Amino acid sequence: MPDELGLVGQAAPALPEISFPANQHQTCVTLAGNNDAVRAGLKRLMMLEPLAGLSDDARGTFEIVLAEALNNVVEHAYPNAPGPILVGVDHLPPVLRVSVYDLGLPMPDGQLPKGELKPLVEGEELPEGGFGWFLIRTLTLDLEYERDGGFNKLRFAVQAE
Repeated sequence: MPDELGLVGQAAPALPEISFPANQHQTCVTLAGNNDAVRAGLKRLMMLEPLAGLSDDARGTFEIVLAEALNNVVEHAYPNAPGPILVGVDHLPPVLRVSVYDLGLPMPDGQLPKGELKPLVEGEELPEGGFGWFLIRTLTLDLEYERDGGFNKLRFAVQAE
């Protein structure tokens, strides 16, 4: 059974405290920055309001974008050991406004990746990865990143209607 961080079958690591300013988001979830916790936390988040009441299309888009963003945090911000990830969501029709904060390594050069797809070469197999930032940039509105006081702060909106 998952614990409060979404970890299954293991003790929760000691993580630094991380929080949004009071009353900033309608729904907040804190996760450990590892694959198991992200998978369980995303599943839990999708069952909470405002996400539970969205159309299948809006839920699917949100889940793809957030899964890609969280997986990037695990892989790149916390490559050596998990740290906390804080996700905040507000339903402000017609969009969901999302904030993802972590204390991991900053983005290279302090900038979001361009998310450009590499051209496919005839005869080569489709690569397994490399689509995340393309999907995030394609499916979001108002995408922004900043490094502030040791925090990575990723914010975006997703169509909810």
